[in-house]
Amino acid sequence: MLFGCFNLAYPILKNVAFLVASLLSWSCFSQNVGHLIKAHPSEMGLDSLVMHTRADSIITHGIKEQAFPGAQLLVTKKGRIVFHKAYGFHTYDSLQPVSLSDRYDLASVTKITAPLPALMQLVDEGKLDLDLPFSTYWKPWRKQKDKKDLTLREILAHQAGLQPYIVFLNKIRTKKGKLKRRFTRKAPSKRFEKQAYEKLYVKNRFERKVWRTINRSKVSQDKKYRYSGLAFLIFPKLIEQLSGQGYPSYLQENFYDPLGAKTLGFNPKKNDDAPIIPTEMDTIFRHTLTQGWVHDENAALLGGVSGNAGLFGNARDLAKLLLLYQNYGKVNDRTFISSHTVREFIKVQYPGNDNRRGLGFDKPLLGNDTLALKDAYPAPLASPESFGHSGFTGTFVWVDPKYQLVFIFLSNRVYPYRSHRNLYELNIRTALHQVFYEAKIEGN
Repeated sequence: MLFGCFNLAYPILKNVAFLVASLLSWSCFSQNVGHLIKAHPSEMGLDSLVMHTRADSIITHGIKEQAFPGAQLLVTKKGRIVFHKAYGFHTYDSLQPVSLSDRYDLASVTKITAPLPALMQLVDEGKLDLDLPFSTYWKPWRKQKDKKDLTLREILAHQAGLQPYIVFLNKIRTKKGKLKRRFTRKAPSKRFEKQAYEKLYVKNRFERKVWRTINRSKVSQDKKYRYSGLAFLIFPKLIEQLSGQGYPSYLQENFYDPLGAKTLGFNPKKNDDAPIIPTEMDTIFRHTLTQGWVHDENAALLGGVSGNAGLFGNARDLAKLLLLYQNYGKVNDRTFISSHTVREFIKVQYPGNDNRRGLGFDKPLLGNDTLALKDAYPAPLASPESFGHSGFTGTFVWVDPKYQLVFIFLSNRVYPYRSHRNLYELNIRTALHQVFYEAKIEGN
């Protein structure tokens, strides 16, 4: 009888086993595409003692001087993790230590880890041309005389003359600082679905006001370097229009999921209970501790999903994406972006105009290798081929293809208040970055 039951159940069990095996196989494939392997620094030609001693000293000093309460630091060499460490605590009360899995608000590092890979892929697919007027794709600019001829190349290289920033928070507040009911509500509804914070919802159509304001903003006639994040507020909608897919889902499907970068994403507070580092005791907008909700006010008013800020993640998952750039668009045997496109985006676009920028990517100061450590950006020993970005909340990432070095520093320097500037005054990020160039073992 038992044998007969087994015979009846066997086909079912066989199918279930096949399904489970298939799922496991796919899961392993997904994880292995961006799988990170650790290596002892000496295997990669680096002095472990020098790295740890100097990095620990710089970061411990930074915490003591309240440049930040805690941090994550991760460095890869030749694609292998040679340094990965958490320091300090979530806040200065020293109650919760920073762990390697904690997520940080990446601030402007979002620019090169969310809209930029999508734009690069769309360029690859022929859906975007860097040298056609941006108005070819963003139709409202066709009616703007000062914008209709601006190219995507000029915009991404901060050579277009766009305004640096617009404080959209001023659009939803009265002169006394109270939030206008025209734009905000304490509870969600069909017209107020975009959540900026707990019990704070923004009118769905407010994003159109954002775009309209950017469309009508003034453009400088001087063709010179002028950093602007305005277009990054437009890019998510542009990506959706050109790809036919929602912006967050496009990123998840094409980059984060295949790379196994599980912590990269928007609005983590709404989606799971993973530990998130607090950012600021906000006295300007939310009037309470901001944690798990994007710190940047413009991104918050767009529901936490934007191109200028809003992405959260930990250092390990960031490394998976940055190694894709280091390898010119390829991870293992999978090509995400063509080498040609990556190389175009990471090169200096307008060096003759004293503009160091690539396309979306930051680059070393022109003549950086001749500068003293206190004046350099990033480390003086970083190659001219290197690139990266920094973030307002205290984040900094840098990729150096020449030396096969990826450097990631995550902190919440804006805690408790954004007025804290010791991270800059002590030149911590540049000094840390330099450590991993100088830790080279002689003869390597």
